[in-house]
Amino acid sequence: MVTQFMFATGIENSNPTIQGGTYRQDELAKCGHYQHWRTDFDLVEELGIHFLRYGPPIHTTFLGEGKYDWSFADETFGELRKRDIVPIVDLCHFGVPDWIGNFQNPDFPTLFADYAHAFAKRFPWVQLYTPVNEMYVCAEFSALYGWWNEQLRSDAAFVRALKHIVKANVLAMSAILEVRPNALFIQSESSEYFHAENPAAIKPAEILNAKRFLSLDLNYGRRVDSEMYEYLMDNGMTRDEYHFFMGHNLKQYCIMGNDYYQTNEHRVSADGSTRGSGEVFGYHVITTQYHDRYRLPVMHTETNLWQGPNGDEAVNWLWKEWANVLRVRNDGVPMVGFTWYSLTDQVDWDSALRENNGNVNPLGLCDLNRQIRPVGQAYKQLINDWRQVLPAQSVCLEVPIIMPSESEQPWAHQKQNDAKVARQNVANTVSKTNQSDT
Repeated sequence: MVTQFMFATGIENSNPTIQGGTYRQDELAKCGHYQHWRTDFDLVEELGIHFLRYGPPIHTTFLGEGKYDWSFADETFGELRKRDIVPIVDLCHFGVPDWIGNFQNPDFPTLFADYAHAFAKRFPWVQLYTPVNEMYVCAEFSALYGWWNEQLRSDAAFVRALKHIVKANVLAMSAILEVRPNALFIQSESSEYFHAENPAAIKPAEILNAKRFLSLDLNYGRRVDSEMYEYLMDNGMTRDEYHFFMGHNLKQYCIMGNDYYQTNEHRVSADGSTRGSGEVFGYHVITTQYHDRYRLPVMHTETNLWQGPNGDEAVNWLWKEWANVLRVRNDGVPMVGFTWYSLTDQVDWDSALRENNGNVNPLGLCDLNRQIRPVGQAYKQLINDWRQVLPAQSVCLEVPIIMPSESEQPWAHQKQNDAKVARQNVANTVSKTNQSDT
């Protein structure tokens, strides 16, 4: 079992639909991963990275109720296990299979939980999961901005998508824990902040700064702010639905993943409209706000920047984000990992995947020819410099990860059995408490 700081990258696997559901933005295809996945794993190893955000394409894997095509996942996850690379498994990254439709479908949560359970049974050695990636962003872009999937633009559609997405995440965590009792869940969620441009914008900014917490509040069973409770109720969430989230708290299995980009901070006008502000507070300040709210271990789960004309823009951003991570950690926040996302350049994120233009975005540690960029070399050096330093600071801030190569060891099985017993004991205690209350 290792207790190292998790230096990670990811294979970009977003797959929302656009154009009224007629075209799927499959980033695994656009970035060439289906053809070059072995080379991509070679690059992960060459960069000295042991943790990889990665997941099977849900739209070609989950074929129907109880129907799965594991062929690609069997190959790729088998290779990851062979190489002893720890996957942090993305099971839903902005899209659903065509037969499910979109995030307005009330059946999505239970269907997705079944999919998560089936994946965990097929790959029982996998321990780390991000069941649904960026839940808030997924609901916002799909049902409030009208960009992806259902392409709706209303608060009611947003709340409907959000409650389905977060419920899917919660049910998936429970389903995975049935198979892997010591599974850990790293919520990769966008960390946002809204700045008021003038006094008249203070109120709308306050509302948006409360709204940004909705996905994690529901996911972690934390009561939402009173104004947000009214917002949820006014836009279609029932009290029973709200109580579901308050009664399914799985925080003890979670690491709070915070994503941060230059686009995560916004200027708010008096009418509530927003525009990008660029980096004002930065990762340190905003992540501290999230940690103060949820009191969980933290991982920086996404960041990147374009390699610009000078060639060092991304390298400088890497240094800045890493300095922020160290500052958060030095302030006493249990910071357990860092991620440059993604391994390779991405395609069409300059339009937030709203358009199919084929534009290559130079955001990766490597380009699409699988050549390492300057930021990749810098990240490799950063990992080499810091890997042995951070764990020595405190053994209490380390994550008990069972490496793929260790998963069949007797002690690893014992760890799972111990976790299963502990989980059952908690369930029994809760049941007895509920009985005594009645």
